[in-house]
Amino acid sequence: MTRIDAREAVPDALAGKRLDQAAAQLFPGHSRARLQGWIKDGSLLVDGARRRPRDPVRSGEVLQLGAEVEGDERWRPHAGDLDLVFEDADLLVIDKAPGVVVHPAAGHRDDTLVNALLHRFPELSELPRAGVVHRLDKDTSGLLVVARSLTAHTALVRSLQARDVRREYEALVHGTMTGGGVVDAPMGRHPVQRKKMAVVEGGKPAVTHYRLLERFADHTLVLCRLETGRTHQIRVHMAHIRHALVGDPVYGGRARLPAGADPELVELLRGFGRQALHARRLAFRHPASDELLEFESPRPADLARLVAALREHARQAAERS
Repeated sequence: MTRIDAREAVPDALAGKRLDQAAAQLFPGHSRARLQGWIKDGSLLVDGARRRPRDPVRSGEVLQLGAEVEGDERWRPHAGDLDLVFEDADLLVIDKAPGVVVHPAAGHRDDTLVNALLHRFPELSELPRAGVVHRLDKDTSGLLVVARSLTAHTALVRSLQARDVRREYEALVHGTMTGGGVVDAPMGRHPVQRKKMAVVEGGKPAVTHYRLLERFADHTLVLCRLETGRTHQIRVHMAHIRHALVGDPVYGGRARLPAGADPELVELLRGFGRQALHARRLAFRHPASDELLEFESPRPADLARLVAALREHARQAAERS
């Protein structure tokens, strides 16, 4: 169990907001639901007095938080592989393999990244979400950062909210793109298929920058940089501009085969069983030293094989023409 003691003054920009909304902005390391509970039990006070979550706050008022954070007993330590790229007293950087679930859920109670983290670093049980400050989909590979202290967790979450964490992804998409660009399209739950995300009017702001890395006969390798971090953002945004990710079982549709593809390439495209998405680069300021940290992950073997096969097919097609 970890004791939290923190104070934050309400800035002009939050004046008039509900207390729980303002608290979520001022204490970003904790969920709004958890903050609402602390407001109700008196662990979070305004100028020393209890308020209701819906009460508005005024500029200059001081929110004082004094609470105990308990670990999630549903998340059990379990031995598992961890590819540690960086480790110090404040944080960890992990290179996640494709197919690994980040947080325990139905069907994955003991074989997740969090289970492995708790087995190797038991102190993470005291932190919100075991210190994981951003997540990757099960079938997305690459880099993510984990905080090892509450102070580091709060600082890293704030950096994410301030868009000071640079996250770049390689994505192999269907179709031959002609240039880079920006997808600025709000996202929310699909209006009918509630397990899917979609570009929807009135959704949360979502911005993805992309540029071309390599073009093939009927596919393109792009580098995507997230300005926001919505669930499935790159997958939804690329599908929205009609360049869905190869292998995406939710947003991608059937495999598309370039004309004249040899049997090996056909097998690789049809057998690529995950979205072709890799979190290649991660850069952020260290929460304690303020040093700029930059990490890069090599392309995983399955994606590297597919890219090499597409490159060879494009080369042969160019020679024939």
